[in-house]
Amino acid sequence: MRAPRRTGRWITSSKWASAAAGTVLTAIVAVAFVAFGVDALGSYGWGLFVGAPFALGIVSALVFAYAEPRSRSACAAAGAASVVVASIALIGVAQEGAICLLMALPLTLPLGALGGVVGYALQRRPFQSAGTPQVLCSLVLLVPLVMGTESAARREPPLVAVRTSVVVDAPRAAVWRHVVSFPQLAPPQELLFRVGIAYPVGARIEGTGVGAIRRCRFSTGDFVEPITVWDAPRLLRFDVASQPAPMRELSPYGIHPPHLDGFLRSVRGQFLLRQLPDGRTLLEGTTWYRNRMWPSRYWQLWSDALIHRIHLRVLRHVKELAEAEGADRRPSAYAPLQ
Repeated sequence: MRAPRRTGRWITSSKWASAAAGTVLTAIVAVAFVAFGVDALGSYGWGLFVGAPFALGIVSALVFAYAEPRSRSACAAAGAASVVVASIALIGVAQEGAICLLMALPLTLPLGALGGVVGYALQRRPFQSAGTPQVLCSLVLLVPLVMGTESAARREPPLVAVRTSVVVDAPRAAVWRHVVSFPQLAPPQELLFRVGIAYPVGARIEGTGVGAIRRCRFSTGDFVEPITVWDAPRLLRFDVASQPAPMRELSPYGIHPPHLDGFLRSVRGQFLLRQLPDGRTLLEGTTWYRNRMWPSRYWQLWSDALIHRIHLRVLRHVKELAEAEGADRRPSAYAPLQ
């Protein structure tokens, strides 16, 4: 059996050895990218979530194919593997938590594979062996340049509205009482809340009318919500003066990465109650927010879905309380949340 041909200190023609060398190198580069982009620049943007995984895929494929040509599918797999290994490395060095990295994988994993395909194309060029070190250096320098340019621009993220509604089999006045404040909710059953995403626990009101302070208690702290519109029993609108972290990151180190502070920012919210002809009430909750993580369209998919689940947890609780009150005719009787 022919032994792998040695081409350098750490790259051989062995398929597995060269793949391991590529993923280890890209893991080191990934930690450096995140340290620069997040810790130094305070940015979660295109350079981090698009440029970095694409570059890691190219670097991994070029190292993988340095000793001898590899197939397109093998290079794509090497590029995707580089993203997975880099994600594990970021958790291991306490740079990031698992939740954010798992959310990013549907974006970063295909980009890593695409970078691997580009690396496959580069390996077929006549100057590949001589040009590989220069290509690697160019990629390593280009991504921080993109990050720096993006950080200097500091674009304002769009204001996004998420609306969720339920129909309550109770009159509007009964529903209103439980919108303004409500007792503690039962522990969540949804997996996303149980693994660390912040979820509502209860709400109380200090005062009445415009200027009252509503405090919506979450698993990570309180939303402080000054009331701006008090149109009982139709509309309750409020600003968000302060808010807790949107999640507790999954990490063996108990970390608090920068994206937990101010990157997902609620601006205001409201509850709108519409009386239906049959005596029921359409209860609609709306949250307006900004998300400073880019690309905004991608992260909006996640934030919209999570806010919608939070809305449903509250609206279903209000629905159950109001319907139980109507059935028992006892305002203090609360049925447990199922």
